[in-house]
Amino acid sequence: MEITELQKDLAATFRWTARLNMHEGVANHFSACVPGSSTDFYVNKAGIHFSQIKASDLILVTKENITDLKDKPDLIDPTAISIHGAIHHKVPHAKCIFHVHSKYATALSTLKDPTLKPIDQNTMIFYNRVSVFNDFGGLGFEDESIKMANALGNKQHMLLANHGVITTGETVAEGFNYLYYFEKAAETYLTALATNKELNVVSNEVAEKTAQETADYPIDLAKLHLEQIRLILDKEEPEYKN
Repeated sequence: MEITELQKDLAATFRWTARLNMHEGVANHFSACVPGSSTDFYVNKAGIHFSQIKASDLILVTKENITDLKDKPDLIDPTAISIHGAIHHKVPHAKCIFHVHSKYATALSTLKDPTLKPIDQNTMIFYNRVSVFNDFGGLGFEDESIKMANALGNKQHMLLANHGVITTGETVAEGFNYLYYFEKAAETYLTALATNKELNVVSNEVAEKTAQETADYPIDLAKLHLEQIRLILDKEEPEYKN
């Protein structure tokens, strides 16, 4: 089967996430819906470090084969197929899903109040656009995954209390760009909290205005970001496309 540009884009984001040290061994997972479908999606094969993932390591999950794949944990991580399958099924706007247990997002998820307050441009990107799943009940198997999908609702991203983060996008570039900036936003916010000084939180109006201006930016920065990542990988790790 011919490798698609969608697979190459997704493979590139795994490689770059590893470079950012936002991986967790061979755990965590990304997915992307096949264009024109909200039920068929690519997800990473189980047991491969993000730094080693190639486009051909992305497994196509369809409504016809998902039941069989759930019985093949050596091929797809059971929590991956549960979480991504549930969200893609219940949340149509989540075309691409990125889930990690990155350092700062996960630290934020452990706070009693994990609200990412708008204190800089990166935190403002996510103003009123992140749901918080506060009902942690164990690993993301079937029942837990359904609860996660319901908690995401009409929001674009979700902080999983005591767990990690999920960002989504219409494209691989958009979803990954949000993942990148959420981790930066969480790092800035937690660093500011660590000073024990009063935070200079902007008004709700300014936060919403900035979030919307970022979403409506006249240049597709997410697309350019991924293009630059792929240019670097084309030179340094060209096998990611295989």
